Amino acid sequence: MARGLHLARVLTISTFSAALQSADDVPPPEATEQWSPVPPVVAAPPGAPPSDAILLFAGKSLEAWTHSTSQTGTSPPSSRSWKVVDDAMVIEPGAGDIQTKAAFGDVQLHLEFQTPRAVKGEGQDRGNSGIFFMGRYELQILDSYRNATYVNGQAASVYKQFAPLVNATRAPGEWQTYDIVFCAPHFKGGTTPARMTVFHNGVLVQNDVTLLGATTYRGKPVYEPHEEKLPLALQDHGSPVAFRNIWAREITCRTASK
Repeated sequence: MARGLHLARVLTISTFSAALQSADDVPPPEATEQWSPVPPVVAAPPGAPPSDAILLFAGKSLEAWTHSTSQTGTSPPSSRSWKVVDDAMVIEPGAGDIQTKAAFGDVQLHLEFQTPRAVKGEGQDRGNSGIFFMGRYELQILDSYRNATYVNGQAASVYKQFAPLVNATRAPGEWQTYDIVFCAPHFKGGTTPARMTVFHNGVLVQNDVTLLGATTYRGKPVYEPHEEKLPLALQDHGSPVAFRNIWAREITCRTASK
């Protein structure tokens, strides 16, 4: 018994000595502290855009928008324009797509949208619109409330590429939100694909998905080199979808190549 107790004490002392030796090999906490660069201060008041946001529509003016140079919907460009009704920007069916005058690459985008309260049509013919990042990469807008369609074409899908993780759609006529992080593709030294993260009504629906290429209705998506920054576009698909509280923040996405 005494010999066993002596052996236990020896093992305990050896273990303690090894722990002290191991602690001596670990660098001090200061070695892993980062003090610069200091992140800039951004004010984020409740219910308002961040202080560094670019206001694209605040309820009164379409000054930040113009007719799109590449039409993606069912309506060709015309001299007609979208309307401002009750502090919302409303698609005038047949007026064609619109795009921002400003160009964006990596961007955080917030917008609120409303599909028509009066339900007309079904599938893709019901409350259809879309957000085109760089005029090429579409996040779908659709009335997907009790409305069956192909899942990679329903609301919050990366159109014809990724179905949303869940269907967070509200009833027709209710205001809904998209909060999106879009990381633009890069083409120097090869193609670095675009990526997208989306929250629909506060619910994560796209989790840093890697886009397969530009949106296409038929065939497989592919990448074609283009400018580093291009306008955002909203689609006229023949339905009077409304938008409000649209703002964007220019950001820099972290990638392995940067």
